[in-house]
Amino acid sequence: MSRRVIVSAAVIVIALLTGCAAHPPPSPTPSPRFTSEADAYEAAEDTYRTYVDALNAIDTAEPATFEDVFRLESGNALDDDKKTLSQYHADGVKIEGDAHITLMEPASITRSPLTVRLSVCLDVSKVTIFDTDGNLLSDPDRDDVQSATVTLEESQASPTGLAVLGTKGRDGDPKC
Repeated sequence: MSRRVIVSAAVIVIALLTGCAAHPPPSPTPSPRFTSEADAYEAAEDTYRTYVDALNAIDTAEPATFEDVFRLESGNALDDDKKTLSQYHADGVKIEGDAHITLMEPASITRSPLTVRLSVCLDVSKVTIFDTDGNLLSDPDRDDVQSATVTLEESQASPTGLAVLGTKGRDGDPKC
């Protein structure tokens, strides 16, 4: 065989092995889950309602009931609740009664990364916390309705697309 045929055959083999190999299709760029501020606020409100329902369903004697809360949290809220609820379980603390949202309004939104703040009023008048001996641990002088700002952030781990990052007391409007 001539040298020219051998070189041509080698070039064809190399071309077949490299140039003609199927390239994986480019990964699609994920589209934003929330296409408008209204969508983000609606998801935040749904997430917070689901979160309060999950908190109301906690049975400190059954740690498996904590998981629904943890799925809706991230950051400090998740870290703090894991620690607190684990301690409640270990200490035999009991939580009775349910909290209810009495007001929830959009407060602010940041797009990148997506962070939504809600102004909420939460009626905790029926919630009581007892130690293993039945002694009241919740503050009897607390306000029946708590005024708070809830911060949520986008989360791929949350079933709603948002997770509670933190809750802090607030003053001002809207009044509870």
